[in-house]
Amino acid sequence: MNIGSANVEGEVSKEKLVQDLRVVVSDAEELLRATASLAGEKVSAARERIQDSLAAAKERLADVQEHVAVKTKQAARVTDEYVHENPWKAVGIAAGAGLIVGMLISRGR
Repeated sequence: MNIGSANVEGEVSKEKLVQDLRVVVSDAEELLRATASLAGEKVSAARERIQDSLAAAKERLADVQEHVAVKTKQAARVTDEYVHENPWKAVGIAAGAGLIVGMLISRGR
């Protein structure tokens, strides 16, 4: 079993997308509150479209968050299974990674 770095990068990108979408939703809600006192047919139509888009974005955000959570749990389960099936390989990989990180840190000094 191999967890590819592309998959990990994809998960990081999804998490970044979720964070960005939260900011957009928050900004849109703030804009709606700020324009609540404005009147006019065009403003009302624009507010309605924004509210519809905001509701759809919130639904997608919830879906993406759920998908990221499921994928993260799957990756953790696969990693756990791998470590249990190959404990010495896992120890070797961790030791090698620690050695590389230690070498990189000592070079920077």
